[in-house]
Amino acid sequence: MSRAQRKIDHIHHAIQTGQHRLHGFEDVAFIHDGLPDCSVNEVDLRTKIGELTLSSPIFVNAMTGGGGQETERINRLLAQVASECQIAMAVGSQMAAIKDPLEAPSYKIVRKENRKGIVFANLGSEATLDQAERAVHMLEANALQIHLNVIQELVMPEGDRDFTGALKRIEQINKHLSVPVIVKEVGFGMSRETVQKLKNAGVSIVDVGGYGGTNFSKIENERREKQFSFFNEWGITTASSLAEVCAVNPDLHVIGSGGIQTSMDIAKAIALGASSAAMAGRLLSILLDRGQEALIEEIEILHKELTFIMTALGVKKIEELNRAPLVIRGETYHWLQQRGIDTTVYSRRKS
Repeated sequence: MSRAQRKIDHIHHAIQTGQHRLHGFEDVAFIHDGLPDCSVNEVDLRTKIGELTLSSPIFVNAMTGGGGQETERINRLLAQVASECQIAMAVGSQMAAIKDPLEAPSYKIVRKENRKGIVFANLGSEATLDQAERAVHMLEANALQIHLNVIQELVMPEGDRDFTGALKRIEQINKHLSVPVIVKEVGFGMSRETVQKLKNAGVSIVDVGGYGGTNFSKIENERREKQFSFFNEWGITTASSLAEVCAVNPDLHVIGSGGIQTSMDIAKAIALGASSAAMAGRLLSILLDRGQEALIEEIEILHKELTFIMTALGVKKIEELNRAPLVIRGETYHWLQQRGIDTTVYSRRKS
């Protein structure tokens, strides 16, 4: 099977398998403040990812590209939405275009349709510095995502089987690339040990990509004759991953993603320590099922609802939402206790 056809298959299987919605945010509860001393008009949604300033904490995470006209059409529509809503956008892995220049237009369309927006390039951890520079140049990108997808590759019939040297390659890219580097998972979460390795390599921005959203094990298993079903429940939930990483790394820039569906999910991700929350499967479903205008309306609703949630909490800025007190319970609490994470850093802090 060609790489282009595989990209198209991924889109179709992602829609069919849907979102797990087992991200763990149901275990997170805000502490009500009856005297928030805040107005909706005072809330400012601007945030920062490393050196980049974003007008919104919501952005379109990596989805597609490299699948010919179909993925070019999707990226065109998504880029137009990102431009209209003034939110950042990432493309899917550009390795398809690195290996076959004929696939480049399915990625370049994003910058063409969103000339002034924040755009993230994307490659896997197998990429070299030269390939990273080419990916960034292709999009005139503001940053590069390097995705970690070991489980997906292992389940993928034609996937990689050798992951040696990945950290050294990431370190080299992070050291020499002219734009910020974001290391992200693709739905299996990040542990604090993984993040510590990345920090030691100089990485300062991570996207936890937690379990609970699009399940790439299930997607690749749909393409297997003999399924590796034991990987379908593999990973760290988004809520647990955020708490595990952020509670002990206050200096790290963290992006929350993995099954995020609602404005409340976004608010909880930020309160757990993220500076922004990325969405992929949910936005793609709306686009393909209901069209571009419906997606623009959905993002506008998310912004409005997030503003109301922040007002109720008495926080006017995203960095203040980072400090909003909350309680963690259930399976997420159990996981964090077993991992030695003190959850009272969230429940006893001052807004």
